[in-house]
Amino acid sequence: MQQANRAAYAIATGGGEWMANGSSSRGNSVVGERWPLFWAGCAAISVGVALHLPMLAMAHTMGNHLSGMPMDGWMYLGMALIGVGVPAAIFGALPKKRPDHSAGVGVAYEAPDDTPLTRSHAAVLLVLTLGLIIDTMKPATLGFVLPGMRGEYGLAKSTVALLPFVALTGTTVGSFLWGWLADIYGRRVSILLSTILFVSTSICGAMPSYSWNLVMCFLMGCSAGGMLPVVYTLLAEIMPPRHRSWVLVLVGGTGLVGGYLAASGAAHLFEPLFGWRSLWLQGFPTGLLLLAMARWIPESPRFLLERGMDAELADMARKFGIVRRAPQAAPADAGSAAAHHRELTIALVITALSWSFVNFGLLLWLPSDLQDRGFSAEIASGIIASSALVALPTIMIAAFLYSRWSSKRTLIGTVLLTLAGLAGALLPAPTLAWPPLLIAVIALLVVGTNGLIAVLLPYAAENYALRVRGRATGLIAGSSKFGGVAVQLGAFAGLIPTMGGAAIALIVPMTLSAVLIGRAGRETRGRSLRELETTA
Repeated sequence: MQQANRAAYAIATGGGEWMANGSSSRGNSVVGERWPLFWAGCAAISVGVALHLPMLAMAHTMGNHLSGMPMDGWMYLGMALIGVGVPAAIFGALPKKRPDHSAGVGVAYEAPDDTPLTRSHAAVLLVLTLGLIIDTMKPATLGFVLPGMRGEYGLAKSTVALLPFVALTGTTVGSFLWGWLADIYGRRVSILLSTILFVSTSICGAMPSYSWNLVMCFLMGCSAGGMLPVVYTLLAEIMPPRHRSWVLVLVGGTGLVGGYLAASGAAHLFEPLFGWRSLWLQGFPTGLLLLAMARWIPESPRFLLERGMDAELADMARKFGIVRRAPQAAPADAGSAAAHHRELTIALVITALSWSFVNFGLLLWLPSDLQDRGFSAEIASGIIASSALVALPTIMIAAFLYSRWSSKRTLIGTVLLTLAGLAGALLPAPTLAWPPLLIAVIALLVVGTNGLIAVLLPYAAENYALRVRGRATGLIAGSSKFGGVAVQLGAFAGLIPTMGGAAIALIVPMTLSAVLIGRAGRETRGRSLRELETTA
């Protein structure tokens, strides 16, 4: 085994000093040089959350209501432990020094195209898919807790609407923040920090006042918004080129669908018996589970090199087939390449913004709009359910087309499908009143938006250089949440979108996004990341 490690190390780094005990002379912990502090912080957070449970158990005997009740001493102690544990865990996870990014200049690490998928690949796919399910489950729970929260606190609709507004604002901020952290400190560290917030914000369900729920919900949104772009970035960097495309789309889509299924399933099982507060507590056991499985989450090889973690780099080379590759020559016209990337970024940001307005503006308010058109609540939900059933295979089809046909054309195709749904929404109201046609229009919107978000972030992760990949993917992810923030602000002002009105407003930017992707986008299917980094 030691010989295998040495061989892998020689392949991955092109030679260099190897310590007799198999460790690097500059540290060998992927968690961080202060890993005891990290786990001590996690333990403090866990105990802090657990100290909130007696209050919830007491509330269960009183109809699961905590509104207006004073916090007991155990809850104050628990909050104090969380307040100490979170910065301790963050400090323990971060390296003592920032990675030396100059150490990796001109060095490229990637698995050869013919590298087979191994048990190590399967393990990381399982863990990261679970992470995305947990990640998606958090914001998906919002819709299930709002009715119970409104009833317990006696809130008006405009007041309770602050909760999704604060949560979506948090996801937008988190996408930018975690993308930056991933580029500065590494992919794995960013995922761990996001998971820490998962666990700590699960006490949201024990907060007796609405204001504390808002604070915790914002932090929860930050953690949820941060994991998605970092997961895409890490997977893009460790998967062999021929498997990268379908893995990115399938993992992201499975995480998205699985998160919503988990949230709805938990609401069905636990809310009738334990109330809406129990739904927030899901972050406690699921976050701890993800931390326990963190050993199977690798770090990007470039960051291992920059942190001098030679033994870990050798081990990763052996498990994932990563080898040191000769970097591609820089493009002859660097200015033209930079201009192309700016144009591509503008195209993807407009696409993400357009998607967010369709998803959070049109589809979110669609049940209300259908009822205003004269459909009963039961018929309206049935129409949407029928449309969603038609859209169920979207993720699998998108993954197949993205990896076997064309990444660029698949992305444009999902935009055009959404555009067709928007065009259908502009049909005269009497025409749209025919249920089969209405179902077809809604199905186009659901299929288009599901497929679009399934391929948009993977496409972004493949198109940017390693040094900015986290930030760029975070920018696109944050843009895909911004529409929700804007729509909630409009709802506060009484501007509730209708299907026709939203279609009129969105058809131009959605058309523009298809044109810009066609102009600035490039084919990524099966291409090496190092090749994509140096070609326009």
